[in-house]
Amino acid sequence: MDLEKKPVVSDVGAWAMNVVSSVGIIMANKQLMSPNGYGFSFATTLTGFHFTVTALVGWISNATGYSASKYVPLWELFWFSIVANMSITGMNLSLMLNSVGFYQISKLSMIPVVCLMEWILHSKHYTTKVITAVIVVAFGVGICTVTDVEINAKGFLCACVAVFCTSLQQITIGSFQKKYNIGSFELLSKTAPIQAASLLLFGPFADYYLNGGSLLEYHFSTGATIFILLSCSLAVFCNMSQYLCIGRFSATSFQVLGHMKTVCVLILGWILFDSALTVKNILGMLLAILGMIVYSWAVESEKQSKVAPSLIRSDSRFDSEDVKLLKEKMNGLTQSDLEIGQLKS
Repeated sequence: MDLEKKPVVSDVGAWAMNVVSSVGIIMANKQLMSPNGYGFSFATTLTGFHFTVTALVGWISNATGYSASKYVPLWELFWFSIVANMSITGMNLSLMLNSVGFYQISKLSMIPVVCLMEWILHSKHYTTKVITAVIVVAFGVGICTVTDVEINAKGFLCACVAVFCTSLQQITIGSFQKKYNIGSFELLSKTAPIQAASLLLFGPFADYYLNGGSLLEYHFSTGATIFILLSCSLAVFCNMSQYLCIGRFSATSFQVLGHMKTVCVLILGWILFDSALTVKNILGMLLAILGMIVYSWAVESEKQSKVAPSLIRSDSRFDSEDVKLLKEKMNGLTQSDLEIGQLKS
């Protein structure tokens, strides 16, 4: 199922799939993990469940011939899985050890970190319009999400690890797809089993350190089981659309999209869970949405500016080839006329 080569999912469809599945999984997990819900506080283990179901879907897809397995060196898959799992664990530890305000700031810092890493690793340059739009998005999301900011040494270290590993993971997804000419779902099918095995093995220990509770002591009620299955189902689409979006666009664009999801979560939290929504929140969300619109326009303008010179060059080559061909035909006609003239004489 090579989604980059076959127009199965459009660009807009890929973005929509990621936004809907990500927001949906956040809402499901909030009900599942909230003390007022089912109190399932094992976030790392739950992520292991997510990748287990994703790996199962990938195996079924390969077994039925719906997708093809392509070669990626095992050592590359292994180190990628380590980075991805450190990203997940680092985020969970950062949320536990830091204030919500500092946690949000660390998430906002991923955009400049991704830009810097893409510049260092892939020599990618950004226009002034793109940089301005990214700043507007980050500033808008910061206004509506950042409240209290408290910093401690352990929390700061965990936040740095989480930001670095998450940024590197997202950049590597795009690099692997280009390097090995592999589709989003095929790459996900290869990385998911390794992540699932490692998270299911070490996840319960990490969760015990985070909240002091044991998974073996948790009572899996019918409602909790249904929400776990719902969360895992949404995770398949969320993981798949993440690989798809980064493969088609860039890690920077994916980070900007991530802040659109933050805005959606705030709105849905206000609608479904009676969360407070102040004037500050509304102004911040409007500014973030404006920044996303400007970012889309800036990226499209950058694409057009790159396409135009190539079209001009191709037209120039086409014209020169036409002139050359015309000259060859004229020379051929002239030679034929001479031969006919000699016969007549």
